[in-house]
Amino acid sequence: MKSIPHGMFETLMEMVPVGIFSTDPLGNCTFTNPRFAQISGQTAQACLGLGWQATICPNDRARVLQGWSELMQHGTPFADEYRITHAQGDTAWVYAQAQRDIGPDGHTRGYVCAATDITASKLAEQEIKRLAFYDSLTGLPNRRLLLDRLPQTLSNTARAGMGGAMLFLDLDNFKTLNDTHGHAKGDQLLHQVAQRLQGCVRECDTVARLGGDEFVAVLVNLSINPPLAALQAETVGDKMRQCLSQPYDLDGTEHHSTASIGITLFDQTRDSASELMKRADMAMYQAKAAGRNTVRFFDPEMQVVVNSRTTMEKDLRLALKAHQFVLHYQPQVDPRGFITGAEAFVRWLHPQRGLVSPVAFVALAEETGLIIPLGAWILATACQQLQRWSQAEATRHLKMAVKVSAQQFRQTDFDSQVVHILRATGASPHLLELQLNESLLVANVEDIITKTAALKEHGVGLSLADLGTGYSSLSHLKRLSLDQLRIDQSFVRGLLTNPNDAAVTRSIFALAQSLDLRVSAEGVETQAQIDALAAHGCQAYQGYFFSEPLNAIEFEQLVQAQSSAPAKKFN
Repeated sequence: MKSIPHGMFETLMEMVPVGIFSTDPLGNCTFTNPRFAQISGQTAQACLGLGWQATICPNDRARVLQGWSELMQHGTPFADEYRITHAQGDTAWVYAQAQRDIGPDGHTRGYVCAATDITASKLAEQEIKRLAFYDSLTGLPNRRLLLDRLPQTLSNTARAGMGGAMLFLDLDNFKTLNDTHGHAKGDQLLHQVAQRLQGCVRECDTVARLGGDEFVAVLVNLSINPPLAALQAETVGDKMRQCLSQPYDLDGTEHHSTASIGITLFDQTRDSASELMKRADMAMYQAKAAGRNTVRFFDPEMQVVVNSRTTMEKDLRLALKAHQFVLHYQPQVDPRGFITGAEAFVRWLHPQRGLVSPVAFVALAEETGLIIPLGAWILATACQQLQRWSQAEATRHLKMAVKVSAQQFRQTDFDSQVVHILRATGASPHLLELQLNESLLVANVEDIITKTAALKEHGVGLSLADLGTGYSSLSHLKRLSLDQLRIDQSFVRGLLTNPNDAAVTRSIFALAQSLDLRVSAEGVETQAQIDALAAHGCQAYQGYFFSEPLNAIEFEQLVQAQSSAPAKKFN
């Protein structure tokens, strides 16, 4: 710095709005302007000598003095942010810059520092960080901060040769509290849960709120020995479970809550943060399935199941695009033994696994929502086949039965979709029968009644399957536009050996008679079952006693063979 006469320097510095102080060559303060005294919260007199250093907060002092040492020894300009403590105990943030003051003789006669109060901007910065990385309700780290810190935690654990654990917590029946007592009570509970969880871990551990009623605790410095680490983690998990099950005071009202906790371990294997979260989450769901208010460890077999499910879901999506599905048809016969129609069954022509039964993939299709495009394909393909059958003398009388999932039927325009498919394929609506499950009647019955009436107006036949599950009532059934009730194969199987199955079967026949509906039975495998069903007046039969599901060519050959031979009577 170019030399300025001391008298003039002090006069000028008295006038600037920036905090200024100067020192002698040894770093002792020789001058402060009023603004610096104001920033430091000290009197100008108190800052003289080494007094300015005393205001630096202990956590920052070593770093600041190291910077001043570099300035004094090597002339390296100083610039840093640090905190200072006022005489009243308040803390302020300062940004300071300092450099040498060179005298007329070219030697260092001291140092000059300019300081600016940046407390407001620092507080704003901290608030932005808090909002971005901390949960506003509980003050805990949020999902973003947890996922940001977790890779470093895993790396440090591996480097230190230690073990660790992640605990995934979900409050049991939390939604019930929100629904019955309001979100304010729910927020109170979450706040108290966060406090209790923090009281169950050490300072080196982390508790975060993922969102809603989900929390995660990351335990570090556990044993590298997995059995011992598991014991340590389980001890903390059970402590949390017991702590969270103690009564809560929500505005003077006593409330009881519990938590399901899943645990997974980590060590030097360098698991990814996302993989760790998935495993802990799966373990938590195992705790839920075990009855709630319990602790469960991640089981590697869970991962096998999940990986298999993920692979199959991916393959299912590809199969829909690649048209890897085919339909097989199982004959339906009348009491005389004549084939009157068929039920369509989907099969998956998997490139590696070959022909896959629907038992292996339909449930997954329903869980993932893929049943909607798959069901639409099944219906369209069945109608195309129905149209082809109508072109031949031997098959033109055949009806086609197609199962419809609850998800399909609940689409707002399902009835319109069916009509569109019938028109596009040219299939006769009078030869199409849609099979609905009784479970469909668990909700929004009025919508179902409206759709079945619309389908009936277009001539589409409707049957109700899975009777006996207890969802329907007689009043509902009276209003549905049904043609037929189907006896589920589980009841047919136990018809001759299980009194309950026999009783349900008799009830279905009685119900059908009162509603003037036909009755068909699926899963028929023996003559004895046929005889028992015929005694009740069963009007249609289907099962392996007659034939397994066949591809279209095989099915047509079976029909052709029957048309040229006497019908097989079986009752």
